Amino acid sequence: MEKNDPITITLTDRLFDTIQRAIVEGEIPSGSKISEPELARQHGVSRGSLREAIGRLEARKLVERKPNLGARVVTLSYEQLIEIYQVREALEGMAARLAAQNMSDKEIEELQLLLDQHGRQIEEQHGEAYFQKQGDLDFHYRIVQGSKNHQLIGLLCNDLYHLLRMYRYQFGMRSKRSSQAYDEHHYLLNAISSRDPEMAELLMRQHIRSSRRNVERMLLEN
Repeated sequence: MEKNDPITITLTDRLFDTIQRAIVEGEIPSGSKISEPELARQHGVSRGSLREAIGRLEARKLVERKPNLGARVVTLSYEQLIEIYQVREALEGMAARLAAQNMSDKEIEELQLLLDQHGRQIEEQHGEAYFQKQGDLDFHYRIVQGSKNHQLIGLLCNDLYHLLRMYRYQFGMRSKRSSQAYDEHHYLLNAISSRDPEMAELLMRQHIRSSRRNVERMLLEN
């Protein structure tokens, strides 16, 4: 089958999405070896399609190859993870500022509906979990998109997005902080809907700083 055959591309896309979700949600844990024969057998695909999918996961920084060790799910050191949160605080703060200026009224209304949906989810989980689905179902993703700044979107919705989701899933959204994080989202949305860019940036930075401290505490406890 030719590499550019539409069936091959669709199969690789589906395989990439499946493995990416498994890594982000911890089904394939950090540091674990990627067994190409096992994954090819498990998903009923060729080694060629699998290698292409793994190559894309490398580009997303979810998988890394090391000499004599093969491909493994990435493991960030404590210092690397905190550095990413520091970058995130600055960039998402800027995104929130721009979103308060650039989001349309309709986009803000849709963000409110999304947050209402998240509130029902937290009630169902009795305040013990708050993990958002990816893309347009992710509150932070929507704010970054609402900034209308293509450089920020590229950095936060592509380069770092899934790596951050992996650690948000493991440390940030299954903790006693869930209800507090949801309340902080409400305050942030109020600032955006009030078209207050300074307050939106301040609240976003405080929100991510609190998330970082939560991760620091959980890492040190482990």
